[in-house]
Amino acid sequence: MNTVSQVRITREETILDGKCIFTGSITELYREFAGDYPKFFKMDSLCRLGFMAAELLLKNIPAPIRENAAIALFNRNGSLITDRNYQKTVSDDNYFPSPALFVYTLANIVTGEIAIRNKIYGESSFYILDEYDAALIEDIAASVFITSSPSLLLTGWVDYNDETDYLADMKLVTDNKTKIR
Repeated sequence: MNTVSQVRITREETILDGKCIFTGSITELYREFAGDYPKFFKMDSLCRLGFMAAELLLKNIPAPIRENAAIALFNRNGSLITDRNYQKTVSDDNYFPSPALFVYTLANIVTGEIAIRNKIYGESSFYILDEYDAALIEDIAASVFITSSPSLLLTGWVDYNDETDYLADMKLVTDNKTKIR
């Protein structure tokens, strides 16, 4: 596999292809580099994080290549922070479960948001692991190329615990045959 581009987003900074391009919150990052997708503000925090990492990685990829791309993302906590927030609306004495939160109680919704925005029609997966395991992530990424032959794979770790503890460490990879630029 050949890495085309990679991004790392933490509370402290956003690094794209080895260069710090931004310091600030995920919302500020969105306003600086995307800003044209109003649905962003309806997303939960995990989706916002993964969405912005994908925006930075996919912005210069031609549409025909994106269409045949695949997505394989990983984390440790699934959508736990949103699950807890949703549980609060169910446990409340008024019992008014929030449909806006319920939509995001599955971690794979982040892959769906990315696919919708970028018109990605290939395989889409979200794996929950006990811990970050680079070798396992690489093995699964390699298997995606064998099983579904995408032109491009958006893969990596995207985990959100709270506003002070989150990480997107994602990259675009090809099968060594596809020419991106």
